[in-house]
Amino acid sequence: MSRWLRNYFEDRDSINEHVEGSCTNAQLGCSDEEFTKLTKMQSAPDERLTRVLPGRKGKLPVSPLKMLVGRECNYNGRGRFSLSDSCHILSRYLPVHSPSVIDKMNSCVYVSQFSADGSLFIAGFQETGIRIYNVDLGWKIHKDIRARSLRWTITDTSLSPDRRFLVYSSISPVVHIVDVGSSTKESYANVTEIHEELQFSSSGEDYEDYNFGIFSVKFSTDGREIVAASSDDSIYVYDLEGRRLSLRIPAHQSDVNAVCFADESGHIIYSGSDDSLCKVWDRRCFVAKGQAAGVLVGHLEGVTFIDTRGDGRYLISNGKDQAIKLWDIRKMSSNVNYTPKRRYGEWDYRWMEYPEQARNLRHPDDLSLATYKGHSVLRTLIRCYFSPAYSTGQKYIYTGSTDSSVYIYDVLSGAQVAKLDFHDDPVRDCNWHPFYPMIVSSAWDGMLARWEFPGDGSENADPIRRTRRRRRFFY
Repeated sequence: MSRWLRNYFEDRDSINEHVEGSCTNAQLGCSDEEFTKLTKMQSAPDERLTRVLPGRKGKLPVSPLKMLVGRECNYNGRGRFSLSDSCHILSRYLPVHSPSVIDKMNSCVYVSQFSADGSLFIAGFQETGIRIYNVDLGWKIHKDIRARSLRWTITDTSLSPDRRFLVYSSISPVVHIVDVGSSTKESYANVTEIHEELQFSSSGEDYEDYNFGIFSVKFSTDGREIVAASSDDSIYVYDLEGRRLSLRIPAHQSDVNAVCFADESGHIIYSGSDDSLCKVWDRRCFVAKGQAAGVLVGHLEGVTFIDTRGDGRYLISNGKDQAIKLWDIRKMSSNVNYTPKRRYGEWDYRWMEYPEQARNLRHPDDLSLATYKGHSVLRTLIRCYFSPAYSTGQKYIYTGSTDSSVYIYDVLSGAQVAKLDFHDDPVRDCNWHPFYPMIVSSAWDGMLARWEFPGDGSENADPIRRTRRRRRFFY
């Protein structure tokens, strides 16, 4: 850091501390009793299976061998494993070994995701569009989509619940929808296949002239609606059956980088913005109130991504303050007119390092349940997720990182349980298979890498490491 920049931050610190009061150190890990109990219920074995012998309780985690003995001896009285028993076993086999390259493109990978059943994998590239891979058929390309009116990059994709349609967004107010179930493998926009436009702007002008874009887009669980986050500080809801924009919410004071439905009902929407706030929107009372149901305060810088736990209560957010935060919306603030204040107004995460003196600070009004640190969120909108409910009981959270790695944290202790090193450039996105111990990381080096558990007993084996000079990006 240059002397001028160091002096600027030091001066800025003294100003902010004088005005806002000094922030306390951030506390890692979750101490919320209800969340802790819920997570343990989903990922801990039956108490009777923890006993080596009847009447003698063992320590956690319980080895698979002891649990199998307990099952065969019917210690739990069921004669079989419960879902939490299975999660306790499966969550021990982390997909952190033997990275293999699925595909390599001469274009940065921005987004990637498994379908809900794990049969398909979608990857969005900066210059070449989208590829859909058939996981069950050895990762063969199911569909190669050349995006229509691509501006800068594919910013997000979302697959419909029935896996029939894919929507993709770019730096424009138009989202396109593609028929994934068609027999056409090479999908060139409006040449070999129609990529239907879903217009998110009310203006009648040519959308190429518009100055806002869509950063995040998600299907509702019933497949009837799409929710989108945009750079004009707004959230949009699009009615697919009516082919019309049904709702626009002026949601934040800066770019809205992430949005999602809270649960299957579709009533609650979460949003995260560059104004450093996460907000909760209840559509059932929005018409009457015209404002957010509540605000989640705690990040010191902008929010890059959010992921819901799917229960309508808990979510996580990744922030430019180099931290993931866990939230309970029942603890949100009712002060919906809260005005956030940036500690470093001229700091730009796209090309500047995060101030060292700010790494251990905590917002004085922090409402989060837990904070997770170790990864870096610079240059691009790094994404984070809960681990799968089926195989891990959501006992982990994981994220990409600017330092070219994937980080996995224990959701209760906040401890880093794994760091996956393989890529040469920032890992913007990564996705855990919904059922198998498998993670696919996607990075700006153009590679999709698959991480798995080896199954040969070598749990402590180090993943493959490559040493190459990293390219630097400033956007």
